[in-house]
Amino acid sequence: MSPVFDTPSRRPGLFVALGGPPLVWLTLFFLIPMALIGALSLGENVSLTRIAVTGTLANYAHALTPLYLRIFAKSAAFALLTTGLCLLAGFPTALAIAFAAPRAKPWLLALVMLPFWTNLLVRTFALMALLRPEGFVNQGLHAIWSGLAVLARGAGLHPPPFHPLALMNTDGAVLIGLVYVNLPFMVLPLYAALERMDRSLIEAARDLGAPPRTVFTRIILPLAWPGVASGVVVTLIPALGSYLTPDLLGAPSSLMVANVIERQFHAADDWPFGAALSFVLVGVTFLALIARAALRERRGEGAA
Repeated sequence: MSPVFDTPSRRPGLFVALGGPPLVWLTLFFLIPMALIGALSLGENVSLTRIAVTGTLANYAHALTPLYLRIFAKSAAFALLTTGLCLLAGFPTALAIAFAAPRAKPWLLALVMLPFWTNLLVRTFALMALLRPEGFVNQGLHAIWSGLAVLARGAGLHPPPFHPLALMNTDGAVLIGLVYVNLPFMVLPLYAALERMDRSLIEAARDLGAPPRTVFTRIILPLAWPGVASGVVVTLIPALGSYLTPDLLGAPSSLMVANVIERQFHAADDWPFGAALSFVLVGVTFLALIARAALRERRGEGAA
């Protein structure tokens, strides 16, 4: 056995050396900040600059009132819709890349990852330039409308003037932005699963006369399931905690839970309540991860 893969009991120093730096990083930049936020969530404001950690659960009770539960529900609806649309668009994309010619695959993957090379704020402003009333989408629609109006007037008709579509500051704009931002997170796990797929199974099914629909549902989809599950999780969780996209593209009614948390820490200056909302969001995230692990274990036991 290679010494690198020895058990911890045989070479404990090696495992301490390899696991020490990640553990220190995790402790300093995740566990300690989360412990501080957890302590804040059990406190209350006693002055403008002082928070007393009293162990109260009033902040959690406030976070679970109908008003904030509706915000959580709307955030979950946005995240689920985003995940579903990303899956519908990402699966054919990943399938096309997996079955593309070897020379084309690196270029297609580069196109998928290209948005990561640009800051999220810049990409969001680009969407604003597309969706605003005088943006490129309305300009294009106006040009098409003007051309059709000329033809209509030539035929003796009197078409109404063009009115720009209200695309910005709507729930639809938020959904477009979330899908645009999170689509690569769905495509890459799907591509990784499809790329590892045994192509001989597809060839055997086609040789036995299976139609394309049967090949997809009985072979491709089950083999791609690990990528589907991973893609759903890594898309759902960032979409649930999105802040910038709904803040810039949405209306006041489009705010998600991350926007409410930010306002508690800044505008409202209510850090204990903001910390409680943050912990509730973390709890929802962990529930999604637990559901993913349970589903994976169940499928593994079923396969066995």
